[in-house]
Amino acid sequence: MRPSGRAADALRSVILEPGAALHAEGSCRIRMGQTEVLCTASVEGRVPGFLRGKGEGWVTAEYGMLPRATHKRGEREAARGKQSGRTQEIQRLIGRALRAVVDRKAMGEMTVTLDCDVLTADGGTRCAAITGAWVALHQAFEHCIAKRVLAANPLTGQVAAISCGLWEDVPVLDLDYAEDSAAQADANFVLTGEGGIVEIQGTAEGAPFSEAQLLSLMALARKGTAELFQAQRKAIGQ
Repeated sequence: MRPSGRAADALRSVILEPGAALHAEGSCRIRMGQTEVLCTASVEGRVPGFLRGKGEGWVTAEYGMLPRATHKRGEREAARGKQSGRTQEIQRLIGRALRAVVDRKAMGEMTVTLDCDVLTADGGTRCAAITGAWVALHQAFEHCIAKRVLAANPLTGQVAAISCGLWEDVPVLDLDYAEDSAAQADANFVLTGEGGIVEIQGTAEGAPFSEAQLLSLMALARKGTAELFQAQRKAIGQ
């Protein structure tokens, strides 16, 4: 029995709320169970120096956690004067995930920055951030079309992410904190709507896991992301 009582292949409840931020060109608040992340997309009419004059855009991300997103207060990284290695790794992952489904030539020379701020953490924050950021990015591009900055939406598809793991040696979908902290193995899958693989991050916490178990986790991830893709489409009105 999972701590949450869910079936092995069951997602937590998923709520995607587009337009959650007043001022951003695109935004989405995503809730997956108790995990809650606010994703905003900000558009700027310039690109980093390494892209100037190349006629293509850039999509990047920043990630952070509010001090009381977890069970006890965490120190603000700004107060320490630098980001943790975990934060840097996660925000790079979010950027890679979103760039995988964007035609950057179609953007022209603009930058979209996705800020993913964790309001409440109960496992799977990076996965929720990627899933919600796609909705925010779609909304930002639609805003640019309405303002006649873009002729068409540069998104080439959907991308979402989900965690899977071995709980008491059973493959399970969408780990919450209670499971993630005690799992025998856990993995994050970043997949596209067309079935492509953007990234897989997997770790054994004790004994190594087998290829057969990895394939079982992948099958769960495909089922879970199929549900997330449907939720994304509903959030953008499709």
